[in-house]
Amino acid sequence: MSYTHLTSMERTKIEFLVEQGWSHCAIARELGRHRTTISREYRRNKSASAYRAETAEERYKARRQACRPKGRLSHEALREYVEVKIAVEKMSPELVAGRLRIDFPEDPRMRVCHETIYQAVYSNRHYLDYLWEYLTQARPKRRKRGQGKTRRGPGIPNRVSISERPAAVEHRVEAGHWEGDLIVGKGQDAFILTLLERVSRILHAVKLTTKRAAEVCHAVVETLLDRPASWIKTITFDNGTEFAAHDIIAEQLGARIYFADPYAAYQRGSNEQVNGIIRRYLPKGTSFKKLSEEKLQEIVDEINNRPRKCLGYRTPNEVFQQQRELALRALRT
Repeated sequence: MSYTHLTSMERTKIEFLVEQGWSHCAIARELGRHRTTISREYRRNKSASAYRAETAEERYKARRQACRPKGRLSHEALREYVEVKIAVEKMSPELVAGRLRIDFPEDPRMRVCHETIYQAVYSNRHYLDYLWEYLTQARPKRRKRGQGKTRRGPGIPNRVSISERPAAVEHRVEAGHWEGDLIVGKGQDAFILTLLERVSRILHAVKLTTKRAAEVCHAVVETLLDRPASWIKTITFDNGTEFAAHDIIAEQLGARIYFADPYAAYQRGSNEQVNGIIRRYLPKGTSFKKLSEEKLQEIVDEINNRPRKCLGYRTPNEVFQQQRELALRALRT
């Protein structure tokens, strides 16, 4: 039987289940893994406070990196050549890589691709990190391709697109369909999870210290778990990887989870609109670190008791109570 390494999603599940008090054996059965795999993973990566999936993933990647063979730039003559060409002759990594074939046509050790040079400069390998000052852009950190846009959607396992969501959700013909998102505080010092029911526009908001998938998952479940199953039918999330543990949310709440298309905030218009209202109380650039649960709840209560034109100038609380009464009446008949 071949062994496969634990995935980031499995580590997120481990963190969530450990917080729920599951034993290592129970977690192993849930994930289809041997119990020693779970025990070893927990022992290797448990910090002073608790097991954290994000920390465990970083340590795993570091161990994998350490096991890799040393790169070409560990060859002293090649490294010195690269340093002279970039720092003294002001060549770009592309020119250096091309010039090597001309200057050393018979020496295979004097070969390196330009991407390897860039990686060495920006990851402080082989003590070449100072060379960024001599590059054309002279940036201490390398810009990622498509910078300014967070990669979303494809990084979420088992993601189900909003295009597969039932039409009844879009038309708001029944209650129980929710939208979810995360509002970011200054410097990502804290976060606010917002959950909005599409028909009543009733809002729930929870302050989070991190946006780890396990913590977000726990907050969503804790917020909605006490509601009747008929009121939690679907949840449509933003494409942030903080919602990567959506399959656990679906299992715990018995709901179907969907994701809006990347960069299509209008597909969760109600959620985005209420986020904008929250920003009137907590403008962009505001730190959430000292925001108390009491103050956040005051904001939520004001919003839920604010008349909305789309609700015929009724408040979300009034519409929600009406829905609740209709649901209870239906149960009695």
